[in-house]
Amino acid sequence: MKSMVKVLSITAVLGWFVASVPLASAEVLKVDKGVPHYKKVAGISGNLNAVGSDTMINLMTLWAEGFKKVYSGVTVQVEGKGSATAPPALTEGSSQLGPMSREMKPKETDDFEAKHGFKPTRFKVAVDGLGVYVNKDNPIKSLSIVQLDAIFGKQRKRGAVSNITTWDQAGATGDFAGKPITMFGRNAASGTYGYFKEHALDKGDYKDEVKEQPGSAAVVQGVTEDKYAIGYSGMGYLTSGVRMISLSSKDGEPAYSAEDPANVYSGKYPLSRYLNLYVSKDPKKGLEPLVKEFLKFVFSQEGQEITIKDGFMPMLSNAVKAELEKLK
Repeated sequence: MKSMVKVLSITAVLGWFVASVPLASAEVLKVDKGVPHYKKVAGISGNLNAVGSDTMINLMTLWAEGFKKVYSGVTVQVEGKGSATAPPALTEGSSQLGPMSREMKPKETDDFEAKHGFKPTRFKVAVDGLGVYVNKDNPIKSLSIVQLDAIFGKQRKRGAVSNITTWDQAGATGDFAGKPITMFGRNAASGTYGYFKEHALDKGDYKDEVKEQPGSAAVVQGVTEDKYAIGYSGMGYLTSGVRMISLSSKDGEPAYSAEDPANVYSGKYPLSRYLNLYVSKDPKKGLEPLVKEFLKFVFSQEGQEITIKDGFMPMLSNAVKAELEKLK
């Protein structure tokens, strides 16, 4: 992810840091000191609706709860059936917030613009290393994107010579040798489904054997219950029953873990991405106050601490500054 690489190159100047206290194999994240604290303003009340990403449903719910603690007269309703549901809801005006774990497609932005006369505004609100999960008893430590494509993809567009259907073909030994690989994934409405299809399968098709799940937690649960399973889901869904394996871009190259924040921020971890909130911002009228204040809360110390609490990674202060500029 090119934008991530640019961000990491100036993190030392920005003052972003990771505390030295280890938590499992990861490090404890702290919000960049340059991110502002939220300041309450007068006259904020009303209803907010958020429709979109399942990956972000817990995060949106926690942000909503934090925002309501500041403004008791605000109600936020969150619905997470997949990123594909965000653009039509935003276009038709049935939601003010469109959480998406991928970027909008050109047709989605065109449909919105055809109705409103301007394009939707994207806010990058959190950082995610899309995790590839195996059962906690699986000995595999790392895979390449080429191998992932050979496991999940029909066409093997990344260049693998043959399909990978059993764990010994992926390098596992012992009890896993010869055992068929069970694959769990998301359904087509999911932004995570689309992101993995583009970045892991090089836009190829999924194998018919992939067991599509309605939500991120269901993918992880499937891998937890099936010793020989593999699946993909946001890093915020890590549990004790699974492990996130390290990934390399190509066979023979170094593999990087999503549990090291620097790998995700730099883009060395191949499945690094932003989580997004899309809103309707009329260039003549600006954002409605309720939406604007919710976004300011998301980009505050308090909001980004919630991001960490939910298992995702906070925005760096220079990125927060750039996003806050869009509120003007």
